[in-house]
Amino acid sequence: MASSLFKQQYATLCFLLTVWIVSQCLLTKGANGFACNWGTRSTHPLTPEIVVRLMKDNGFNKVKLFEADPGALKALGKSGIQVMVGIPNDMLDSLASNVNAAIAWVTQNVSTYISKNGVDIRYVAVGNEAFLKTYNGRFVNATFPAIQNIQAALIKAGLGRQVKVTTPLNADVYQSENGLPSGGNFRPDIQDQMINIIKFLRQNGGPLTFNIYPFLSMDADPNFPKEFAFFDGSAPPVVDGSITYTNVFDANFDTLVSALDKNGFGSMPIIIGEVGWPTDGSANANTKNAQRFNQGLFDRIVKRQGTPKRSTPPDIYVFGLIDEDAKSIEPGPFERHWGVFSFDGSIKYPLNLGAGKSLVGAKGVKYLPKQWCVMSNQANPMDPSFADSISKACTYADCTSLSPGASCGNLDPKGNASYAFNMYYQTMDQRKDACNFNGLSAITTINPSPPQGTCKFEIMIDLGKHENKSTTSFAASMKGTCSMVMLVFSFMLAVLVSTSA
Repeated sequence: MASSLFKQQYATLCFLLTVWIVSQCLLTKGANGFACNWGTRSTHPLTPEIVVRLMKDNGFNKVKLFEADPGALKALGKSGIQVMVGIPNDMLDSLASNVNAAIAWVTQNVSTYISKNGVDIRYVAVGNEAFLKTYNGRFVNATFPAIQNIQAALIKAGLGRQVKVTTPLNADVYQSENGLPSGGNFRPDIQDQMINIIKFLRQNGGPLTFNIYPFLSMDADPNFPKEFAFFDGSAPPVVDGSITYTNVFDANFDTLVSALDKNGFGSMPIIIGEVGWPTDGSANANTKNAQRFNQGLFDRIVKRQGTPKRSTPPDIYVFGLIDEDAKSIEPGPFERHWGVFSFDGSIKYPLNLGAGKSLVGAKGVKYLPKQWCVMSNQANPMDPSFADSISKACTYADCTSLSPGASCGNLDPKGNASYAFNMYYQTMDQRKDACNFNGLSAITTINPSPPQGTCKFEIMIDLGKHENKSTTSFAASMKGTCSMVMLVFSFMLAVLVSTSA
């Protein structure tokens, strides 16, 4: 009797263990995961292999690249991550005027990586917000012909069914005639181009891609109702006929849906190409707001929640994965701080990813020595070279955290100088001559970060000491892990059957 009971208990344990192992294997393949944007404008980037591992560890199984970065694409080979590869706006004119240029681009950046590296490229994103008002029509006439030529090139390469064309557009391509989502329509100045693009994409099975930024809506307008920017906000709802809107994301998305409906494209598939919240660079860009917004966003993704006009949720590419300290700050200092993770892949704030999972930081990151360049105790802010020294440092390094309202915006003059000197010193890989500001600076091994608040004096990544496992070994290890799991599963199943007999 005891022996029989033991066998039953052992069989139950084996069964539960095999189920758990198989579920872990399936999770590594990224089923029902998240999507993100991977920008590469960094002075000290993580190795692509570390970034791919970071994505997989956090359940991202789709990624959008803004350009065909060779290192990123090679690392994504055989990773199980679906890729949208972008074409920058400065290439649109050449691609629009010459189909052979499009063929060459597809051959080099799509066909080769699919066939030789096993990259799962699903989309080519032609241009990025090419119809943005601030571009003053610079790319309007080139975008559609470039889309047509890239589509022709994909067909010629035999990839017309496997890889679809899209073009990421900013939400400013549509507007509302009555201030409500139901009044949505495309801007009159680009109406014809929009209709032509949508028709062409629909004919070829490509989706529309749009970027929606509640942060920018709030940050640009002091009268914008702040609570309406968040998914859990307490702002008065916007009533549009029988529909009530409690957040700007739903209202903005459904304005687009109304525009599509009005023009006969009510079933056109939509991808959200960018949405997120920055953590620094302005008063509204902070970790508290970013955590609040992105937690609401991830909750929607996990629940597969749509909008009032579209119950089926779109794919949503979170912007962005990692901070980029060399990105243009023309839109604002916050542009370098959109990452869910810091520049080094460390966690900025906790997020619940569903199913009891939380964010996991990057593994294998190596840093420069723990030393900082600061303003020396003997230096005086009244020194004639003081202002020029700070200006020099911030010309070549990222000082956006010193912006008004930002994390280090309340430092005194010496603190401002120390922060600027250190950022330059770190950006220059702690070279000996990089902490030489006319006798105003000194190197310290004591962390100068203020004990209170969120201002942080960084230590940069050591580019020469990264763990740098090859893409092949990473992919092979994942494949090997799942193969081993299936062997263990088969063995335990055999044990289970024999003990139950």
